[in-house]
Amino acid sequence: CYHNMFYACTSLTTAPVLPATTLAAGCYNNMFQGCSNLTTAPVLPAMNASRYCYTAMFQNCTALTTAPALPATTIGDNAYNSMFKGCTHLTSVPASLPITDLTGANACYASMFEGCTALTTAPSLPATTLADNCYYGMFKGCKYLTTPPSTLSATTLVSNCYYEMFKNCQRLTSTPVISFTATAKSCCNSMFEGCNALVNISVTLPDNVSTSCYQGMFNECKAMTTAPALPATDLTGANSCYYNMFNRCFALTTAPVLPATTLASQCYTYMFRQCTSLTTAPALPATTLVYACYENMFLNCTNLNNVTTYAQDISANLCVNSWLSGVSGTGDFYNLGGATYTADSASGIPTGWTEHSTL
Repeated sequence: CYHNMFYACTSLTTAPVLPATTLAAGCYNNMFQGCSNLTTAPVLPAMNASRYCYTAMFQNCTALTTAPALPATTIGDNAYNSMFKGCTHLTSVPASLPITDLTGANACYASMFEGCTALTTAPSLPATTLADNCYYGMFKGCKYLTTPPSTLSATTLVSNCYYEMFKNCQRLTSTPVISFTATAKSCCNSMFEGCNALVNISVTLPDNVSTSCYQGMFNECKAMTTAPALPATDLTGANSCYYNMFNRCFALTTAPVLPATTLASQCYTYMFRQCTSLTTAPALPATTLVYACYENMFLNCTNLNNVTTYAQDISANLCVNSWLSGVSGTGDFYNLGGATYTADSASGIPTGWTEHSTL
């Protein structure tokens, strides 16, 4: 009913009262989008956040500093999607978004605060049941965010639920406490990508994986020195599960143990690319390699000088392609599986390295 009503009214400074307590789908969608001089948001008393009701409502309201309370206890899909996206002066948001069950509310908080570059403290997120894409890009680009939600309590993740949630939050030093038992496709993809200051990792990962579940999760976390444990032993079907996970983590000195003996296509591709502080690779216990599983895994790890592998069959296409390109000029290669590697090759045993058949 009010869709686009004041869209791009750049002279508007004060919004009308919005007293409705029961909302229809899409009712306030884009209502004040682009009102770059709006300084005060109206009270939003509704207890039901219907589907698309607040989508992009205040997007690019760059003079807005305070978000209204959001008391709704039920939620529909895309209800808060992009609601404050691009509100570059927003500094005050509700202390909590109280809804605990997001079932069916796909993308409900997606990009809600994306690009809110002045925001320093996030609301708590007590939901224990998630929906696909629910927090997708929620705080993406909030470059001054220092206080994330203390805990993300859901134990069963769903597709894309945390995708890019904190991407490029450049001043974030600590993750929320995260511990879950079930992964889903792309559930944590790029979750903390570009968090240059991140050093405190309170993340406990389960012993199961899904397609792209951790792809790029800590990509370019340049201050990160330690990684969470990766306990999964069977990666079957979870293609790209660890792809790019620690790419360009320059300060990472110790890689996590990689206990998996059954691999998936591209599972470790680019996993430690340009981790320049890494000197010893985690032991690689899998005996049969698969498509591109180790491709570029240690690319440009310039100080890496120790690799241990138990592979017996390396016939899969691209399985060790450029895996040791750009590593240290000397090193020890422990070939405990007996596979035949190309000598003096970044796709085998690098030039200057010594091959050993026993530890």
